[in-house]
Amino acid sequence: MFQQIFKNIDDTLWKDAGTSSELDYTEQTSWLLFLKYLDDLEEDRAAASALAQKPYKPLLAKEYQWKSWAAPKTPQGEIDPNRARTGDDLKAFVAEKLFPYLRSFRERAESPDGLEYKIGEIFSEISNKIQSGYVLRDVLDEVDKLRFRSQKEKFELSELYEAKIRNMGNAGRNGGEYYTPRPLIRAIIEVVRPAIGQTVYDGAAGSAGFLCEALSWMSRSKKMLSTSDRETLQKHTFFGKEKKSLAYIIAVMNMILHGLEAPNILHTNTLNENLSDIQEKDRFDIILANPPFGGKERREVQQNFTIKTGETAFLFLQHFIKMLRAGGRAGVVIKNTFLSNNDQAAIALRKLLLSDCRLHTVLDLPGGAFQGAGVKTVVLFFDKGAPTDRIWYYQLEPGRSLGKTTPLNDDDLAEFVRLQKVGAESPNSWVIQAATLDPATYDLSVKNPNHPEAAPPRQPTDIMAEMAALDAESAAYLAKIKKLIGERP
Repeated sequence: MFQQIFKNIDDTLWKDAGTSSELDYTEQTSWLLFLKYLDDLEEDRAAASALAQKPYKPLLAKEYQWKSWAAPKTPQGEIDPNRARTGDDLKAFVAEKLFPYLRSFRERAESPDGLEYKIGEIFSEISNKIQSGYVLRDVLDEVDKLRFRSQKEKFELSELYEAKIRNMGNAGRNGGEYYTPRPLIRAIIEVVRPAIGQTVYDGAAGSAGFLCEALSWMSRSKKMLSTSDRETLQKHTFFGKEKKSLAYIIAVMNMILHGLEAPNILHTNTLNENLSDIQEKDRFDIILANPPFGGKERREVQQNFTIKTGETAFLFLQHFIKMLRAGGRAGVVIKNTFLSNNDQAAIALRKLLLSDCRLHTVLDLPGGAFQGAGVKTVVLFFDKGAPTDRIWYYQLEPGRSLGKTTPLNDDDLAEFVRLQKVGAESPNSWVIQAATLDPATYDLSVKNPNHPEAAPPRQPTDIMAEMAALDAESAAYLAKIKKLIGERP
């Protein structure tokens, strides 16, 4: 129902000089969707208050409500052209009045956990990039056709928004920065199995894919959710942190579309938190994450960690180990070179992981699993509180090259999920005992014993010897030819 509207929005934004990429389309669509969502939420809250015969005070003052500035209507329910701002008048209102008003919510909010604070935070980090007030008018008219009232409508909108995030990830240099393949996330959650009553944390939330999929999983975990269950999921279950402004805004909007009214996502640099300051009350039952890798953190950031390193992913892994509650479970994506890097930081981090946690599963992903990024990755599954004894490895081989047109799907991961439950060995899975690891390196490299080793690289001396033998053979052959020619009558 809403797919054509999303397409119309993108087609309209394409005409504007201020929006030139998938990142711009998603960013600008996000703040407009958020304000339309607020309008529908206000209507639902007002209706509920009226039913309970209680007064309701709207979040937004009348002048800044969607129906006042974005979509004033005639008695027949059509956009009123006499009251609907457009052109420079609309641009000026958005820049000079609307955005400053919405930004002020951050200072006025009682708590960073509430929706009011989220409003202020979002509009403090974003700006209207649509340069033409006429284009903005056309986009507003399209957004006004969307509805956030029923579960069916929210589900369709969440699917369309996920598609936008996926396209944005594909368009960027680092596909995994904004978009972790949802089949992979679902497989990770299937292994970790979060339950209602447990807290779920992602300190590198990105677009909040892990938290959204965990919400879907936990919502389906019971045939019927009680009022208490719904309250727990809404307010006391999902927590995230995100450093980048655009990703933060997308994460909040994505979680709203998946059913959370005020997502507990903080706009902050997770790595600025000193590990020594983390207390038991700060820890979580479940950690699901795909932290950024390849970045280089400043020395002052590294001082927050026991194992000093500039590698962003290594710092995040230390953070996750520290943030996991005793008995907690984690599934974390990391670059596969972590398993075998021989620098002191990597060795120390592997030792920490194996001693403080039970690393029970390593999923080896093929190149191309992250669309737009050819880097090889693995998923580490570990529990907190006991040292590692045995590790079950699985090497994923989809039987085809993965890419934007042939992405990872749920069927590709079905065997992994099935075999992981019992730790079964197969042509693609095997077990190693922690006691057999080299204590000097704790090398965890993926070496499938069921596959024949590739032939070792040839040494230069062997190549030279073979060339000399071929030269000798050629010389003998030529000499034989000359002799035959010389013997002719």
